[in-house]
Amino acid sequence: MTESRGNGELAELAAEIDEAGARASRTVELGRRGFTIAVFTFVLLICQILPWVGDHAGWQVLAGEGGGIPQLFAATSTGVGILASALALVTRRWWLSWVCAAGGWFASVDGLLAIWSQQSSHAPGSAGGGPGFGMVIAWIAMICLAVSWMRTAFSRS
Repeated sequence: MTESRGNGELAELAAEIDEAGARASRTVELGRRGFTIAVFTFVLLICQILPWVGDHAGWQVLAGEGGGIPQLFAATSTGVGILASALALVTRRWWLSWVCAAGGWFASVDGLLAIWSQQSSHAPGSAGGGPGFGMVIAWIAMICLAVSWMRTAFSRS
């Protein structure tokens, strides 16, 4: 009787260990990199109130004032750099770190195109005159976030 109860407890313990292992395999350990990611996410959040296109702040560009390409960068940097990063930091899901890594690189390319569009647009009535310093800081922060998320995504063995 005690032997069968001992085997049942052992099977329960083995199932609990397997469940803990499965849970750990779906998460990523952020360590100090998590703090770095949180800082760059905060920088992106602050960039939303800085000038991006002419007199328009980042949140205004996100709302549609300032041109299509800068708006695309505002949307991708906000969606990936702020929202997805915050969600990945809270949940520590490994697949979200990959979403943030890939999305971060996509947003970085968008940022480059947004800056380029502000430097090369000379048509009357279009946005131009150079990017605002908020857009440049957001682009640099987005590149740093993409690198950090890529390193995090590849850190899982």
